[in-house]
Amino acid sequence: MSTKILPESEVRPNLSHGDDGDHERFSHYADKNKITESMVSGTPIRALCGKIWVPSRDPKKYPVCPECKEIYEGLPMGGQPGGGK
Repeated sequence: MSTKILPESEVRPNLSHGDDGDHERFSHYADKNKITESMVSGTPIRALCGKIWVPSRDPKKYPVCPECKEIYEGLPMGGQPGGGK
């Protein structure tokens, strides 16, 4: 009896919304603790705008997603000191 071992490979589903690619050009708002956990574990999270992704880049290098910003500013204490991203 012979057993074959398949090479290890990483498989990640593409969970982005739409085909326009706009979500990739912005930094998104999500729960800060979930962002940290996602960066460590590789588990996808959902931004306020609905984009599902695994944070992996410096968000300061990209403009804020207008949809996330609008939702965030509509939340209680959104955009105010003490309000969370």
